[in-house]
Amino acid sequence: MTRAVKILSAAIAGAALICGAAQAQAQAYPNKPIRIVVPYTPGGFNDTMARVVGKKLQDAWGQPVIVDNRPGGGTIIGTEHVAKSAPDGYTLLVVGFPLPVNQYLFKKLPYDTAKDIAPIVLGGQSPSVMVVNASSQYKTAKDVVAAAKAAPGKLNYGSSGNGTSNHLIMAYFMNSAGIDMTQVPYKGSAPMVTALLGNEVDVNFDNLPHVQPHVKAGKMRALAITSAKRSPLAPNVPTVAELGWPGFEVQVFYGFAAPARTPPEIVNKLNAEINKILAMDDVKKTFLDAGVEPLGGSVQQFNTFFQEQSDKWNKVIREAKIQPE
Repeated sequence: MTRAVKILSAAIAGAALICGAAQAQAQAYPNKPIRIVVPYTPGGFNDTMARVVGKKLQDAWGQPVIVDNRPGGGTIIGTEHVAKSAPDGYTLLVVGFPLPVNQYLFKKLPYDTAKDIAPIVLGGQSPSVMVVNASSQYKTAKDVVAAAKAAPGKLNYGSSGNGTSNHLIMAYFMNSAGIDMTQVPYKGSAPMVTALLGNEVDVNFDNLPHVQPHVKAGKMRALAITSAKRSPLAPNVPTVAELGWPGFEVQVFYGFAAPARTPPEIVNKLNAEINKILAMDDVKKTFLDAGVEPLGGSVQQFNTFFQEQSDKWNKVIREAKIQPE
């Protein structure tokens, strides 16, 4: 046997051993508790999704699944923790809108979004809604646009902070409509909603789950929804696109990720099991009751979706001239 053949044979044998070890690791997984890090406070849908899916994973695999809330820094604290955790499938991350956005809002992050986080599965998505106080003079989105064009900067809108989804969605809308309004930031969605109910601000964009109860109670008026087509959860609310801004679409998303370099066999095993969970009737009901469309799909589909979101919001942030912090 020549030296070259010996080297090739050894390489093949080594690759086979690595492949076999990876398969054995995936087959043995999980054999200890799994932790799902939620980079938000308890109570929101990100937390709800983690607990619902975590309980189902625990039932299916017979290992404890612990939900670990690590809020702060616009999700950076919890995300950094997972990015620097062992890539073994035992520390997972709930991800959403801030993950693709923060890389463009901050000059420096303690992790590399593209290199340190591995998407697993897209759990669901929810549109945002343009809302005004029920007593507002604005009956349609075009009324808001007309008033803003008549007096640039006079109308104000609420946000739950610079770079949050409602801030960037409004920036995207203002750019699409050619208008200028003044941002009034609050420390979270709840005080922002309270401000609109108290007529402190003129208009907001907010996630459907946050405003739907107030719309149903007659305290808010929904003017437009950011989905590509009308939502079955709010069928009487026209889309932004159909009102005259074609191509305008925003969906706030919810998903699961892991540290990069987690073995593909484990990522695929998690993807397959979470897809089964998302298809369960009781899980779908929980999502829909919260105003969230359950999704699922392959790892590659989530990777593609994530890249599309990154490109979209990078463009919005640049066009709105929002400076990184």
